[in-house]
Amino acid sequence: MAAEFDTQSLLDAIGHGILIFASDGRLIQHNVVAGTILGTDLKRIKDEGWKLAAGLFDTGLAIDMRVDEVRKKALESGRPVRFHIFRSGEYIPCWASAITASNGDIHTLLMLDMPDWEAVGSVIDRFRSELREAVDSTRGHISLISKTIQKQGDDAATAKIARRIGGFTHLISIHMSRASRFMQMLERLEDIRTGKVRDKVRSDRKRLNLIDYMEEFMESLDEIELLDPETEPHDYRARIKYTPPAEAVIYVSRRYLTHTLQELLRNAIMYSLRGTPLEIKIMPKTQGIQIDVVDEGYGVREKEYDRVFAPFQRARQPQIISEFGYGLSLYLCKYEIETMGGRLWFDGHETVGTTFSLLLPAWREDSSTT
Repeated sequence: MAAEFDTQSLLDAIGHGILIFASDGRLIQHNVVAGTILGTDLKRIKDEGWKLAAGLFDTGLAIDMRVDEVRKKALESGRPVRFHIFRSGEYIPCWASAITASNGDIHTLLMLDMPDWEAVGSVIDRFRSELREAVDSTRGHISLISKTIQKQGDDAATAKIARRIGGFTHLISIHMSRASRFMQMLERLEDIRTGKVRDKVRSDRKRLNLIDYMEEFMESLDEIELLDPETEPHDYRARIKYTPPAEAVIYVSRRYLTHTLQELLRNAIMYSLRGTPLEIKIMPKTQGIQIDVVDEGYGVREKEYDRVFAPFQRARQPQIISEFGYGLSLYLCKYEIETMGGRLWFDGHETVGTTFSLLLPAWREDSSTT
């Protein structure tokens, strides 16, 4: 026998704010989380309906369309429409949808995400800890270098001093490299949490010849610090097989595409044995251009699939945990790629390897106007 639930109980169990407006603009239903987000404004919306809600949400709206236009688009298309509002100093992601009542009336449903700054708090706390450790360690190593040099007499072996100084400076380099990388991820996370990433994508997206871009990208791998400094160096470039496509023109932000490809290659290299090959494949698809980064590495346990794109989560496999990482890069990449209108997903099994796939929007003549 099918279970029956009270509609209000179901709404109250949802972790997002829910507001349902009748076709005449009356607020006919809401849930507990909506009250948490809107506070005393919820009573005003109850009294005055859609007109008051639209006025409140239009203040600091983080998109080009007004809320009335968002509602109209949702009702006409029958599909959910994404938008953001700015409230109490925070950008709140929202959805507008059309729902049909049993009597045939079409209502408007607004879903408001519950602002969650816990992730930012965690990353800032960890950043402070990392930076404090980096600074303290750097100062300590510099002091040791100074003392080592001062204690050596005239007959001290130059090679011995060089070895000791080389060891100290290598440790300093590791700490500074990690602090710099973590700061970059923190900036990207802040852009996501404050809604800036959407504006950056809008201003950065351009027509990009993927063949020319990939040639430059592959050459850049010799010039950047792709891996953690503590990773044992080897010629990973020789492992990468890449065959240019016949033709591919995409509409993306170069910087966010570069972030993602670097992260996917970094993971493929770190989480696979040296002798195994890596491959970058590019294929035209009906929906756009697909890029696959394929490795024959440790793979992903099925029970940990949901951790792959979750922030601050890493697989618990010994080979993964032994490598240094924050568990944040894939979360950032997925959000940035989806903001560009693309997709990022993976397919892989433990001990078999993993394929991370990007689907990017192809360039069309009207792309710059969308």
